[in-house]
Amino acid sequence: MSDRWYQKAVVYCLDIDTFADSNGDGVGDIRGLIGRLDYLARLGVTCLWLNPIHPTPGRDDGYDVEDFYNVDPRLGTLGDFAELLHAAGNLGIKVIIDLVVNHTSDQHPWFQSARSSPDSPYRDWYVWADSAPSDRHQGMVFPGEQGETWSFDRTAKLWYYHRFYKFQPDLNIKNPEVREEIKKICAFWLQLGVAGFRMDAVPFIIEETEPGNPNSPKDLDYLTDLRQYLQWRKGDAVLLAEANVEPDELVKFFGDTGGSNNRIHMLFDFMLNGQLILALARQNPESIIAALRETPKLPAGGQWATFLRNHDEIDLSRLTADQRNHVFAEFGPDENMQLYGRGIRRRLAPMLGGDRRRLELAYSLQFSLRGTPVLRYGEELGMGDDLQQEGRNAIRTPMQWSTLPNAGFSTADRKKLIRPVIENGEFGYDKVNATKQRHDPKSLLSWFERMIRTLREAPEVGAGTCTHVDVPVPEGVLVHRADDATGTMLFVHNLCTKNAVVDLSSIYADADSPNDVLADREYPDLGKFTEVAVAGYGYRWIRLRRRS
Repeated sequence: MSDRWYQKAVVYCLDIDTFADSNGDGVGDIRGLIGRLDYLARLGVTCLWLNPIHPTPGRDDGYDVEDFYNVDPRLGTLGDFAELLHAAGNLGIKVIIDLVVNHTSDQHPWFQSARSSPDSPYRDWYVWADSAPSDRHQGMVFPGEQGETWSFDRTAKLWYYHRFYKFQPDLNIKNPEVREEIKKICAFWLQLGVAGFRMDAVPFIIEETEPGNPNSPKDLDYLTDLRQYLQWRKGDAVLLAEANVEPDELVKFFGDTGGSNNRIHMLFDFMLNGQLILALARQNPESIIAALRETPKLPAGGQWATFLRNHDEIDLSRLTADQRNHVFAEFGPDENMQLYGRGIRRRLAPMLGGDRRRLELAYSLQFSLRGTPVLRYGEELGMGDDLQQEGRNAIRTPMQWSTLPNAGFSTADRKKLIRPVIENGEFGYDKVNATKQRHDPKSLLSWFERMIRTLREAPEVGAGTCTHVDVPVPEGVLVHRADDATGTMLFVHNLCTKNAVVDLSSIYADADSPNDVLADREYPDLGKFTEVAVAGYGYRWIRLRRRS
């Protein structure tokens, strides 16, 4: 791959502790993941994104880190991790890890030292206030689970800031020592061989918190500094960031006013994600068209990361109240399916009623639209969720490998599992598992393998432009295209149940020996594009032109 390998990657996101258990203790581990790398390679994965791997008290699924320079002993050792990087590299799979440096655990030695004495060398590594700030009840990330963003520490006799839970005190980005420490953390893992980092909560990392100011300034230049440092350490290292900010702020995370991509390489496309979910709920592509039209122009090298389900809830906060209510009514009608008043805590398969046609349609859309696709573990099987689990853990159940006990995830007694496997109903592991689908050429897993192979043969998708083709179409139909120096692909998707025929003769002149390369069924020859058929919930990937 080129230095911009991330533009043509397929990213697979997983929690090691719920993926594969090699030693029978009920917790997934690095050795278990190594044993499943062949599965990921066959699927077509080129980049693994690992959710937090560091030692942790475990109060926030690993996002409460107490040692940035080690691996959680439940998962294995640094030696195991080095072996993972080697084994993945042999299969052409790069590995990126979560960089969670907005905060630490309150059990981290830095915070324990900071709170112990005004003379501690770590006192200024955190954000303190002498009295309760006036904005202490504002800016909560987890409304309903979090009552404030400032808490009083009885040992320090000061208030400390925590954008997230009170056991996650924020680091003070204004402190040059903290900035340098973040660089050292990155350098350590790059030296071990990771390909980059998924940066958690980037807008909060660069927030220069001022007590009493709910709109504290953000130092975007630190991202420039960090990017430069990473590039000197490893030229093709990548920063993939989470920044769910206002649309007019997005470009600032990619680069400065000079117009170059000198900050974050990739941002998760929350704007498109919300509109895509809305389009699926309405069975109408207008919101996707609007998102494509309103996308800010990115500097060369900047890239979106697309997703349908990530490791958190489906965040609908960028939708209007009416739009959000429509999505809730369609995909999360029960209060138990919703989270924080803004999102849905379900996997896609149960959201879409287990309808295979709609699942294929949804992922065909995601993988053919702009950017680099990110896939959550188990989505390629159509795994379900467990709404009896608290919060976001509903979609963090163990991977379903087979019909063996515990879905083949672990040989431990079921009571010792990190989380229960899904046993009953249409998404139980006896019905939905990798082994069963591997032997079925018509399974969802087999479809994903074919779809990703097709994507790899179409480099203009992701790296090229993505534009809506504005021609008269029946209700529910979206036509878009991807163009690059390598060629042109045309995509037709039907979001509703009615079969449709589209007249695309106006773009026939762009075609050179056109043919379907992926479709939900066999269709008649394209002819001169005067009658391009697409079934209800159907899709067609059409190769228009390939340039040498």
